Amino acid sequence: MGPSRPRRSTGGDSSDGLGTEPDGSRPSVTNLLATLVPPAVARRAIAVSVATDRDVYERDDPVEITVEFENRLPIPVELPTPRQRRWGWTVDGELEASDERRYTREQPATFDFRGGERKRVSVTWNGRLERVRHGDRRESVLPEPGEYEIRAFVATQGTDGRPSDSTTVTLRSSIDS
Repeated sequence: MGPSRPRRSTGGDSSDGLGTEPDGSRPSVTNLLATLVPPAVARRAIAVSVATDRDVYERDDPVEITVEFENRLPIPVELPTPRQRRWGWTVDGELEASDERRYTREQPATFDFRGGERKRVSVTWNGRLERVRHGDRRESVLPEPGEYEIRAFVATQGTDGRPSDSTTVTLRSSIDS
């Protein structure tokens, strides 16, 4: 008989709502405190900021996006999300600059923060818009010159009260230089 392996949890992706861990261990005081913070308060406690490395880009240049999430409370919070996606980014309202339908597991999750914790993520938008044409055919489209809004958000239920931030970048053609 070989060594035993821990069993995988089949439940949600964080705690069970009572502060117990998926492995069955006892809850810590901080985990218990996090479960006492109502989701509406937790949403307001998380600040989101988004920035790019520049304000103006040539069309087709990659855009470096940095997103920071900060728990402004000194106690831990759990933000429930209806699916596995905990956060996301959009370009002019299109998730990850694409009109392609995104599939994420429908299993709820939580985006957990320790007291005062900051999480920083960097992504690169390739400077193109992905389009689905005629069935499953995909096309990468060079956007027109102009201003584009980049928004980062926590993927909570509904968009009202969703923690988010946005910035604007300008795309110009090399002829405009």
